[in-house]
Amino acid sequence: MKKHFKPIIRGLKLIASFSKPMLLSSAISAVVRAGIPFINIWFAAQILNELVGAQDRDRLILLVALTIGLNLVCQIINRASEKWKDYCRVNFWHLVPKLLSDKMLTMDFIDAENPDIRQKQSNIHAHHNGMGFGLHRLIDAYDRLIQGIIRVGLSITFAFTLFTTRTPEGSPLAFLDSPLAVVVVLLLLFMSMFAAPYFTMLGGKVFASASEENNQGNRFYNYYFWTMMSKHEYGKDIRIYNQQDTIRRGIKTFAEQSGWLGRGKTIGKYQFFSNLINHVSNGLIYLFVAMKAFAGAFGVGSIVQYVGAITQFAGGFNDVLVNLGNMINNNPYAENIFEFLDIPNMKYQGSLPVEKRDDTDFDIEFKNVSFKYPGNEVYALKNVSFKLEIGQRLAVVGMNGSGKTTMIKLLCRLYDPTEGEITLNGIDIKKYNYDEYMNIFGVVFQDFALLPFTLGQNVAASVEYDKDRATKALTDSGFDTRLETMGLDTYLYKNFEEEGVEISGGEAQKIALARALYKNTPFIVLDEPTAALDPKAEYEIYTKFNEIVGDKTAVYISHRLSSCRFCDDIAVLHVGELIQRGSHEGLLADEEGKYYELWNAQAQYYAVSA
Repeated sequence: MKKHFKPIIRGLKLIASFSKPMLLSSAISAVVRAGIPFINIWFAAQILNELVGAQDRDRLILLVALTIGLNLVCQIINRASEKWKDYCRVNFWHLVPKLLSDKMLTMDFIDAENPDIRQKQSNIHAHHNGMGFGLHRLIDAYDRLIQGIIRVGLSITFAFTLFTTRTPEGSPLAFLDSPLAVVVVLLLLFMSMFAAPYFTMLGGKVFASASEENNQGNRFYNYYFWTMMSKHEYGKDIRIYNQQDTIRRGIKTFAEQSGWLGRGKTIGKYQFFSNLINHVSNGLIYLFVAMKAFAGAFGVGSIVQYVGAITQFAGGFNDVLVNLGNMINNNPYAENIFEFLDIPNMKYQGSLPVEKRDDTDFDIEFKNVSFKYPGNEVYALKNVSFKLEIGQRLAVVGMNGSGKTTMIKLLCRLYDPTEGEITLNGIDIKKYNYDEYMNIFGVVFQDFALLPFTLGQNVAASVEYDKDRATKALTDSGFDTRLETMGLDTYLYKNFEEEGVEISGGEAQKIALARALYKNTPFIVLDEPTAALDPKAEYEIYTKFNEIVGDKTAVYISHRLSSCRFCDDIAVLHVGELIQRGSHEGLLADEEGKYYELWNAQAQYYAVSA
């Protein structure tokens, strides 16, 4: 039981850490909902007893008035608590994804990039969106569990005298007071308490086990019915190659192979047995109450009280066991969340401040740097050594998979070297304050991201920004013509604004370049950000950028070697090793070298194309 309850308790503590109102509002709402039926049970019993007894008119009026008044007050409290709970639930609905997103944004980048970890996050979202498993299932069960506990407690209080009230002496039904009769009734009660919820929990277990298949089905149907139909790009190929029948057949095949029909029958069977046990046991208990009343043990009002209390007891105990079962069935999905949140940040953050220098006098050196990705025995970089001095223009070239982007991520300290060290002004970069070190780089990666915010906010990477500075950065990056028609306050894309502008790949790259310029850092790094541009446009941007960066240190990565001719230093990477370094003319002079091979292969391609 400790094993089962540990994830439940941790989950509730986690919810309390970011949404205490959700727990509090659910508890208050559950208590009020559980208590309302007992007001009617108790007052109905008193009114009936008065009607068949003394028939005191004033007392009857008082009882009816109290019944109506308390119901009114409790219903007002119930509606208010439900509204508060609904309000908290809306916030809770957004806070749970935020909790996971915040973790993803703050974890070490090497983990955030890890496919296994990203898949773990995706599974958490899929289990929640598909069948509600995770923290949302836990809070729902918590609400109903509290309601069940209150119902059980009040039921025991209301029904206790059923077993202590004696039938009149000499009654032929006096055996109802015998220990055997009481044991039989309690056994029937326990059957309703345990057997019925047990079958309900078995059905819940079958339901929970289907979550993985349900996620697969959701991905399948989402792709067929949403992605394929909403992306107009797919429409051309579907029509040209007449793929409609293939799509229909795929949908039909998956639907026929789905196991939901069989699971639905199993769940229905368990629910049938649960309901059967409840009805039979409750019916026999009601018979026991009626027989004691017939024997004169209590009046008609008490029949209403006892029957109502036993009904509430059975339902409340069922709620307790079923929702405990729901919590336990939910545990594997809650533990997925805990495992994700528990991923440790191993990167040392450093404490040494980065010196603020107006002269940008910084130099960086790689000293025998090697790097392996987690779980991979092959080196992505091996024994790379070079120095990057102030104001230098370094081009890094090489074939796909040669380690160019990995080297840039190490330079920016998105990764830490597996072996060797990188220094800034002679000091290991790990010793510098992590955020301050990151702030000396303006980088445009080949897979850069623009967000559906305004153009100005994308350039500044901030809600508030200097408009003149943003305009200059966009002009310098070659976006000035489009800027005249858009303006800085225009939203990119249509995610948030219907009037948002869809931009081309080349325009997006110019905005990303402007963002690097706006940051105004000592180091500028361009990691193949101009792949969507033609070779001539790329060369023009790189040449213009060379003028813009001034005395800053710049690193350029490009597959097109012709774009890097203006650089005074070129590094050639091949299968993770730095195999050549020098000027364009010097590297071309080595006809046995890799740079010569790459240069002539591209020159020949352009010549043939021409």
